[in-house]
Amino acid sequence: MSTLKSWAETAPLLVDTAMGRRKADVVIRNGLWVNVHSGEIIPRTDIAITAGRFAYVGPDASHAIGPDTRVILADGRYLVPGLCDAHMHVESGMVTVTEFARAVIPHGTTSMFIDPHEIANVLGLAGVRLMHDEAMELPINIFVQMPSCVPSAPGLENAGAELGPDDVREAMNWPNIIGLGEMMNFPGVIAGDSKMLAEIAATQNAGRTVGGHYASPDLGLAFHAYAAGGPADDHEGTRREDAIARVRQGMRAMLRLGSAWYDVATQVKAITEDGLDSRNFILCTDDSHSGTLVNDGHMNRVVRHAIAQGLKPITAIQMATLNTAQHFGLERELGSITPGRRADLIITSDLVSLPVEMVVARGRLLAEAGRLTTDVPAFRYPPSAKNTINMKRDLSAEDFSIVAPKGANDVTARVIGVIENQAPTRALDMRLKVRSGLVEADISSGVCQIALVERHRATGGVTNAFVSGFGYNVECAVATTVAHDSHHMIVVGTSRSDMATAANILRKVGGGAVVVSKGDQLALVELPIAGLMSDERAEIVAAKAGALLEAMKSCGCSLNNAYMQHSLLALVVIPELRISDTGLVDVRRFEKVDLFL
Repeated sequence: MSTLKSWAETAPLLVDTAMGRRKADVVIRNGLWVNVHSGEIIPRTDIAITAGRFAYVGPDASHAIGPDTRVILADGRYLVPGLCDAHMHVESGMVTVTEFARAVIPHGTTSMFIDPHEIANVLGLAGVRLMHDEAMELPINIFVQMPSCVPSAPGLENAGAELGPDDVREAMNWPNIIGLGEMMNFPGVIAGDSKMLAEIAATQNAGRTVGGHYASPDLGLAFHAYAAGGPADDHEGTRREDAIARVRQGMRAMLRLGSAWYDVATQVKAITEDGLDSRNFILCTDDSHSGTLVNDGHMNRVVRHAIAQGLKPITAIQMATLNTAQHFGLERELGSITPGRRADLIITSDLVSLPVEMVVARGRLLAEAGRLTTDVPAFRYPPSAKNTINMKRDLSAEDFSIVAPKGANDVTARVIGVIENQAPTRALDMRLKVRSGLVEADISSGVCQIALVERHRATGGVTNAFVSGFGYNVECAVATTVAHDSHHMIVVGTSRSDMATAANILRKVGGGAVVVSKGDQLALVELPIAGLMSDERAEIVAAKAGALLEAMKSCGCSLNNAYMQHSLLALVVIPELRISDTGLVDVRRFEKVDLFL
């Protein structure tokens, strides 16, 4: 287990190091100190580190250098606190917690606040405990939020497990639990649902932070009631007024830039144009694809993007360091380069483009020039976390047939409309033709079939509907067992036979994502852990995921990171129209609706 002694335990060592009576383990010399407390950039700064914590930050640490001290020359480069991701789901990267950490450490991320509600929906509390324990083995700070909504919308979907207030109370006693994961059942909170309020109360009584999720444009009484229920933050805003409303109500506005969610640019105007205090704004990713992590970056990417939208560099850095630490009650532990805090920092030659040249975490040099400098051993998941694709049987093309009302030549159908780079969808009404008694997708209008295949209890259930926006223009199908949040199987396609083939492939391999065209498998990412995560290295998963995206493009899809859009089509807590194992769900009214008008 990766252990770090507390500030109180190490204080005698830190004091002696600061005075020169004890020599430091590491000294970093001649850097530009990015001080997120004062907002200054202070030149010619030395840093002394002892027992994994900052002991001295000042003009000259030569008194702390001994024969065994490791000296790192900053050479006038910037010393920036290690970056924090305030809200994210590891499983969205298709990799384990360990592999996620290996991928993001070279990008300067040294703290993450993860909500493992994906694995919770498949394996329940045991799955959460697996990721909790894995996180504690790692050389960076990975805090776990206890999932709050499993399933996310009771009555509208059936997950593989169910969690409640007793589970939350139990988890609050675990050593690495930092709070309650995003409270997605906002209609329940608004309605005063006793279960949701009991989970919030259990978290507050433990002195922990309650995560929010208010995915509605309604900023009237419903929003005020949600804020009164106790959530302390929210990352579901997409508009400037969303960010303003949350901050005015005493919540932290979390602005996200994931692989497919681009919500920083509009909301950051609350700071740059409306002049709101940036202390209550936080940056996060929410969901990052493995390809994004390996090739584009993580929180360094988010900070660069925020600066490009007009934020001062130090303000953007504060929103990815100190603000996050303060929000979770960890200001005295991390988020700044100051005495007593965990010695997490990055060295960079430019604050705007933010090249991450060195990464130090808990006083250890973990990465240099974009590469890990230390080994991070793999975490072995037990057999109970695998073989979770519990389908009743293999499927055939007929399972994806959508029978028209008797005698109809065409129908008006409800269609899920994908919005590029955003999590919400549109509820569309479209005319579709009927052939031989079956309603047909319309490739010329961009309409494909979508199906949700039940995979937890072998019911044999298949929910069929229509989706628009992917642009597939050949016979094909794309299937995945990553289907937020209940994580059944989502299949999108233009060919019913290809849809069946894709579903059966995933059943055979134990979960993953696959592209099939005219009966041929074009790309496959195997995800044997809960049908959500790979047990391979992040670089290998990223290469396979890249091939998956290219295969989707070869079938006509031009959406940015379309796989992430695909995986959210069953998320029945984000408007407007979604699919679940119980049918089509109008999230604006939180009720099931018929496919045909």
